[in-house]
Amino acid sequence: MAENKETTEKLFYSISEVSDMFELNASTLRFWEKEFEFLRPQKNKKGNRLFTQKDIDSIAKIVELVKQKGFTIQGAREQLKGGELSTASPSHTAEVIAKLKEIKEKLIEIKDNL
Repeated sequence: MAENKETTEKLFYSISEVSDMFELNASTLRFWEKEFEFLRPQKNKKGNRLFTQKDIDSIAKIVELVKQKGFTIQGAREQLKGGELSTASPSHTAEVIAKLKEIKEKLIEIKDNL
């Protein structure tokens, strides 16, 4: 049964989970919502943002352009409209980040048990 849990993907992620994934402030994600028209997470009745895997893939693209390649917000917006992105798949990037986060948590747990 534990094997199914690892392969099952969540449908929605909270803003804190997404900000942890990408090591961003929640305020940065909220700002990017205003700047990038394709980034529109759903909101529940309380107004909490619910990010889908598609949203996370979009954020991965933005992070790659703005944080890693040094694009301005306007430059990233234009780059994304042009469809010229690196060959690295954003979903692959998100998967790698999620795996690294799991490894980090396990290492912290091991350290605490020593």
